[in-house]
Amino acid sequence: MEIQIQPALLNDLKQILQLQKDCYQSEAKIYDNFDIPPLTQSLKSLEEDFNRQTILKAELGGKLVASVRAFRENGTCFIGRLIVKEDFQNRGIGRKMMKAIEAVFSDCYRYELFTGFKSVKNLNLYHKLGYREFKRHKENEKLTIVFFEKIKR
Repeated sequence: MEIQIQPALLNDLKQILQLQKDCYQSEAKIYDNFDIPPLTQSLKSLEEDFNRQTILKAELGGKLVASVRAFRENGTCFIGRLIVKEDFQNRGIGRKMMKAIEAVFSDCYRYELFTGFKSVKNLNLYHKLGYREFKRHKENEKLTIVFFEKIKR
């Protein structure tokens, strides 16, 4: 079975939100904080994101297995909420999702994203994809956010 990556539709959002909440449980455990935006986001808020951002979904055998979203501002593509269903992680799907969202915004000269400083899988993936850390922001005692960028040459 081949993975199908395409733009999400409005009627996909409920499933994407559930997948997001499932996927971010592991992040919440790492930081001992279950009050993070990906876990508290409402369907209404995701619908607002849908109207302002490009949301991609990945399906395998007709089942949702991944999603990512992004928007463009001043030549920079801001990427967020890369999620891959736990059973499908470490199979290159996250990498394919990142390549797909970068392709949608191929006219941007720069890509930016962020993750937590203890999120080792994310840090490794972004490094492998050519992203470089450019800033850290300490949110609180438990969480420092690492910002990455990739500039097209």
